Amino acid sequence: MIMSQFTVWSFPTRILFGAGVVEQTGAEARRLGAARALVVTDKGVVRSGLLEPVAASLRKEGLEVAVFDDVLGNPIEKNVHDGVAAFRAARADLVVALGGGSPLDVGKLVRLGVNHDRPLVDYDDATGGDRFITPDVPPMLAIPTTAGTGSEVGRSGVVTLDVNHRKTVIFSPHLLANAALLDPVMTRSMPAFLTAATGFDALTHCIEAYVAKGDHPMADGIALEGIRLAAAHLARAVTHGDDLEARGGMMKAAMMGAVAFQKGLGACHSLAHPLSSECGLHHGLANALCLPPVVEFNVAAAGPRLARVAALLGAPEDAAACADAIRALRARIGLAAGLEKAGVPRDKLDALADLAAQDACHTSNPRPCSRDDLRHLYEASFAS
Repeated sequence: MIMSQFTVWSFPTRILFGAGVVEQTGAEARRLGAARALVVTDKGVVRSGLLEPVAASLRKEGLEVAVFDDVLGNPIEKNVHDGVAAFRAARADLVVALGGGSPLDVGKLVRLGVNHDRPLVDYDDATGGDRFITPDVPPMLAIPTTAGTGSEVGRSGVVTLDVNHRKTVIFSPHLLANAALLDPVMTRSMPAFLTAATGFDALTHCIEAYVAKGDHPMADGIALEGIRLAAAHLARAVTHGDDLEARGGMMKAAMMGAVAFQKGLGACHSLAHPLSSECGLHHGLANALCLPPVVEFNVAAAGPRLARVAALLGAPEDAAACADAIRALRARIGLAAGLEKAGVPRDKLDALADLAAQDACHTSNPRPCSRDDLRHLYEASFAS
């Protein structure tokens, strides 16, 4: 029998997990043969003191350390170009990406820009830009300080480009970090809102990956365990920030969500990306506000899977209960409901829907989405 189609399943990232594992940063850098590191981060991470143990570990192993901390919360193209310039000025041979999803994504794109000179828009995954990305990138270590995007084990960077003012995914296996260091201690100082918003991002990744179109049994299994971990640990991490077991559980859930979504994401992410680039919403909050209506939209196409998600979230094993279970968790961790409360102007919904329709994530949604469907989902998210 000859198969007409095939898929590729890959889980290659080296991952170090545990309290205090950040002290191994220097040893991992030396394992990669590096001598001069550029730490890509943001000013909030620097202010919080989280840069210090990373830099100390690198210097202990004899590496020179330079720091680029001009990454914005929603990264723009200038952040990448400035980071490449900083890498070259430091004569660096290693990127150490430190922070939440934004510094981790920019770190990947800085390493891309070092030896790739096309305009960034040429690498857009939606237009097949991965064909231009070669293995000629410097090595990178990824150290998350939040538990949300899972970018530390992902193979993509997301940035708002100058040419189209759209959040753009640049994707290639060559962008995977050489090693990720997941240290729950590094997330302990996250305030409650950021813990809640990033945690909902991780949960959304797991749910959307699980119900996405396609055949990927390993991604499905990982997504289910990520949902279970988020259900068990998210509220505890929000209300008891020093609980390292809960912090660690959420780091695992975030990592697993990012591994799982190599299968695909869905309409929620297509809705969330413009809310960040156009309205400044935190990406995790945008997902939290849009996920329940998207789940309700998808019941007809993914009922059995959404029933299983509902049960993992503590509701009856019924697809119709899933959206309300998500809303209940959102309320329990203190995230307000509705785009209106988040400050999104209703008169922007048409323009947001136009951008959401251009976002590739909804193409793997279990139920097809037209531009009008996405506009209706924004409307349903306005007060829900």
